[in-house]
Amino acid sequence: MTHNKDAHQKESRYIPSFIFLFAAPAVTAPYLPILLWDLGYSPVWIGILLGVFTGAGIVGPFAFGYWVDRVGYYKHAMIASVLLPVIAALPLVLWVHPLFSAVFLALIAFGLRSTGPLLDAITTIQIGKTGNYGRVRVWGSVSFVFVTLFLQATPFLRPDNAWNIALWFILFSTVSIVPLLILPKTALSASVATPKTSVKAEEKGIPIFSAYVLGGLGIIFALSFSMSAFLSHFPLFMTEVMRWDAVGLMFAIGAASELPFIFFSARLIRRFGPIFLLAMSAAGAMARLLIWAFLPFRPFVLASQLLHSLCFGAFLPALVYFVASVFPPKNRGKGMSLFLAFGTGLPTLIGTILGGVILEAIPGAEGFRTLFILYAAVAGLGVLIYVAMRLGRTWEERRG
Repeated sequence: MTHNKDAHQKESRYIPSFIFLFAAPAVTAPYLPILLWDLGYSPVWIGILLGVFTGAGIVGPFAFGYWVDRVGYYKHAMIASVLLPVIAALPLVLWVHPLFSAVFLALIAFGLRSTGPLLDAITTIQIGKTGNYGRVRVWGSVSFVFVTLFLQATPFLRPDNAWNIALWFILFSTVSIVPLLILPKTALSASVATPKTSVKAEEKGIPIFSAYVLGGLGIIFALSFSMSAFLSHFPLFMTEVMRWDAVGLMFAIGAASELPFIFFSARLIRRFGPIFLLAMSAAGAMARLLIWAFLPFRPFVLASQLLHSLCFGAFLPALVYFVASVFPPKNRGKGMSLFLAFGTGLPTLIGTILGGVILEAIPGAEGFRTLFILYAAVAGLGVLIYVAMRLGRTWEERRG
């Protein structure tokens, strides 16, 4: 009983950080493409600039991950990752030039894309294998839903132009520093006081070049590539093709649908394993993209957002658990960054830039349909990787 109480207390102290730190991404996720569109950039330039944003989001976690693993303390790195986007946001809308925009977007992404991996890493280290990551992470999604709904409905500073979007981003980024300042030092330390036997067991990882790790990475890569259509191009699909001012609402519905999966993720992972959940996420992404391609009508697009429960709600906890099982605590910061870079960052970068090229070459609704079909096929490839892994494991068992 005491053990459970202590575990709950450990988990609870990270909840404010997830609530505050997921407010800023709730601004950029739906509205960053619209911000760039309002600054006058064409689809291909939006794809390139979002590609720069994604690329910097790969480098940032590496740098911050190296920092925290070297010093064994997360607080200063996390505060720096929050302040960097605040500094760069206003110049982004002041000086409109591809070169300047690329630099400022890179600085924003360098920090913004690092806060999540850092928070995931320190949380999984501190709560340990017996902790329930999903029970803590669900509050980040609650915050995301609240902020997107607020921005969708707010009567003032409507997020329909670049200046307003930048101002909301600066506001939410600034307040997200607060919980980092009040967390105790021990809560942000990479070391945990445990018995020697526990430490020894905890230090063991899984070989990077094993079939399990490479197969899981392949599924993550395919899913992240396909999801770039949602993260980067769906807002423009809503405004330019659907002619529907409901981008914030769509993101809120998607984020709300993921809450049950994240909350019960520990049970799901224990029951089915992370690889199965990753494959289910890829199947959900494939279905979602095909709905957008062949049924681009408001009721179907609205209903398709419920598939975000699989695309992200099942995906994120499975990814975090998967990475935590591969890398021991002393390398968790770099390990989380490594997988987010090559498993999610790189494919999102490729998918974002390629999507911009497709939309520039094939204008209008037909371009979006082509993009969604192609990216659905990539998500399907992730499902096939899982099938191959299952068949390979069955063959190994039979052979043994």
